[in-house]
Amino acid sequence: MKNPFHTRAPAFDATAIHETIQRALTSAGLDTASGPMRGVTETIRQALASAGLPSAAGHATARNSIIDVRAQVVDVGDETTPVLMPETPTDDTPVPGRFETHAFSNQAGSRAYKLYIPAGLAPARPAVVVMLHGCTQSAADFAAGTQMNRLADAHGFLVVYPEQAGHANASKCWNWFKAQDQARDGGEPSLIAGITREVVARHGADPRRVFVAGLSAGAAMAVILGETYPELYAGVGAHSGLPYGSAHDIGSAIAAMKGGRSGLAMAAPAAAARRAAVQAVPTIVFHGDRDHTVQSINGAEIVRQAQEAHRVELADAAWRSSTHRGSSPGGRSYSRTVHATASGEPQIEFWTVHGAGHAWSGGSAKGSFTDDAGPDASAEMVRFFLALPLASVA
Repeated sequence: MKNPFHTRAPAFDATAIHETIQRALTSAGLDTASGPMRGVTETIRQALASAGLPSAAGHATARNSIIDVRAQVVDVGDETTPVLMPETPTDDTPVPGRFETHAFSNQAGSRAYKLYIPAGLAPARPAVVVMLHGCTQSAADFAAGTQMNRLADAHGFLVVYPEQAGHANASKCWNWFKAQDQARDGGEPSLIAGITREVVARHGADPRRVFVAGLSAGAAMAVILGETYPELYAGVGAHSGLPYGSAHDIGSAIAAMKGGRSGLAMAAPAAAARRAAVQAVPTIVFHGDRDHTVQSINGAEIVRQAQEAHRVELADAAWRSSTHRGSSPGGRSYSRTVHATASGEPQIEFWTVHGAGHAWSGGSAKGSFTDDAGPDASAEMVRFFLALPLASVA
């Protein structure tokens, strides 16, 4: 099992090599953005990756990294249920919004964050989507890979990218596995919640339409935030993540990543019992069934936790569940299960992306650790969030 908490710096920087080649092509008058030379950039990058040269942006996997695959944007189709998301702009479309850098501090410390303000920001009370990167990633890298800013342009919401500090975790993982970072009003949850409240207040955002999503360690932290701050976050998106209370230290974290909460319960039943999720927050989960970094049983456990919490809140009211199967334009098949209340309001979605590894489904190769063949997780999360009853436009 690769160590998810420490990484080694690559000996070569393929990004620098690639940029040098790109400048040479440009100076020679060769247009790589269109015509017969279109796509040469990706060809060069793939050749460097096949030679074992990892890039600074992470297109090739560092030897000890937590995340393992890459990709670019795709739209989603479902053979039985259409996906009601507008087409997102292509990678060649300029991003007209503003990307700002800020910092937030409280008694738990300080964290930097990036804020994307689209040119088409809703004039009053916009929604907010908080995006939590995975290990070894940065806020800018995660924004490039998920393409969430392009969806913000289309829908007029704010996107917030808190960034883990290197002094807090050597691999820039959110510390989802530490007990002090799984509780309200302390540790990293309080920092991220503080950043969220600061953005909501500063920009007059709609407090009913604040959502949080993440990848891997970021997904595990998003689940924690839904549990610890349910009044702040109206919905949670977890991609390749882990359920609440999965671990209490590095050893139990690795065990959970390998086998899910069931493995943790056998090893430490008392710890597992203490960390049961009780908050019924609408949740959408994406997980690849070939994920060997965080086993897909963890995604299923996030769904199970959400179901149990909703059953308690709804007093065991009947659920309506349905599963649809389809294929994305990129070629990956998927299974999408929707769990709705008796009145038909979807509260939980579980997307299993068949053949996918530990990567953001439908992301862009401009960022690291994405899978271009899968359905567009960013678009589906936005659709899910904005369709929630409490998230409807006022």
